Amino acid sequence: MLKLDNHASGRHFLHIPGPSPVPARVLRAISFQTIDHRGPEFGELGLKILSDIQKIFKTKHPVIIYPSSGTGAWEGALVNTLSPGDLVLMYETGQFATLWKKLADRLGLKTEFLGMPGAEGWRYGVDAAKIEERLKADTQHQIKAVCVVHNETSTGVTSNIAAVRKAIDAAKHPALLMVDTISGLASADFRHDEWGVDVTVSGSQKGLMLPPGLGFNALSPRAIEASKTAKLPKAFWAWDEILESNKTGYWPSTPATNLLYGLHEAMDMILTEGLDQVFARHQRLAKACRAAVQAWGLEIQCQDPAVYSPVLTGVVTPEGVDADQLRKLIHERYNLSLGTGLGKVKGRMYRIGHLGECNELALLGALSGCEMGMKAFGIQLKGSGVLAAQEVLQA
Repeated sequence: MLKLDNHASGRHFLHIPGPSPVPARVLRAISFQTIDHRGPEFGELGLKILSDIQKIFKTKHPVIIYPSSGTGAWEGALVNTLSPGDLVLMYETGQFATLWKKLADRLGLKTEFLGMPGAEGWRYGVDAAKIEERLKADTQHQIKAVCVVHNETSTGVTSNIAAVRKAIDAAKHPALLMVDTISGLASADFRHDEWGVDVTVSGSQKGLMLPPGLGFNALSPRAIEASKTAKLPKAFWAWDEILESNKTGYWPSTPATNLLYGLHEAMDMILTEGLDQVFARHQRLAKACRAAVQAWGLEIQCQDPAVYSPVLTGVVTPEGVDADQLRKLIHERYNLSLGTGLGKVKGRMYRIGHLGECNELALLGALSGCEMGMKAFGIQLKGSGVLAAQEVLQA
């Protein structure tokens, strides 16, 4: 029988790039007694949550909350705005951009993938110039949407979404802009309205510091208008009924009540600290983590310093070193979980998450586990990453 209390002594260091550790305050909120999701108390809670989540997305427009994973929110974005056979332009930056494309293909959409060939393309962000060039060539406006990933969780690259919007505008193209910020929201600066995003997709288990189970679609007026004529099949995912029910703080189907308790508490934590302070903290921790990797003499997966992620750092292991076997040793010896390499980079890298509730000492503990683990695995390190990170954090 599976035991859920079989962790080693002391705290478990969860440093995958999501799900992130759930703060004690949020866990306590989730444990509150479930209430009637048609009763007056719930309506009050719902209105507060729907108002606060707009602040997190930096939007004045509606945000849909699904009882789903981020994958469900991907689907919600597509089926509400598009019709069978529509052409969608997507940009390959890593595994999650690839999975979103596969989902679009299965829905009956036509997809076109831009990006650099091979695994090398998984080391850079979105090239907005390529999007502009392709859209200018689409004189018949067959492309109905441009889909990009803001923070690519598989590689540690944060793309410039404002530049993508500028590219679409420069091409004078009517395509909708859809953005996945599942791992970026509430960790990396994101501005739904200012950047002209039509549908922003996110999930609960990253910067929002919740367990998996809530998916989000932040909408623009253009997206809502498109949803009125979109022909892809939808029922559970349909925005119209949800938007109508949300006016009074309710949902048309059963909401994830206890996760909404947790969301209420998590947003209170984030907004009390202040979004700008949250973003600055993530940038500071990310800079310290990168300093550690460089001190070890190892490569960072992201090759463009302009788009380093504040959420996670991808560490490329030396030639001949199986990153997954290294992760296994570190987990067994030091009770530290690190993210695996995915897709084209599986076995070639591991990922250190520094998002959500992470602070200086939590990061230093994770870096210490990595450093001891790599030495135990026989990897020759150039210097101490822990000391290098301390220097950054003390500066």
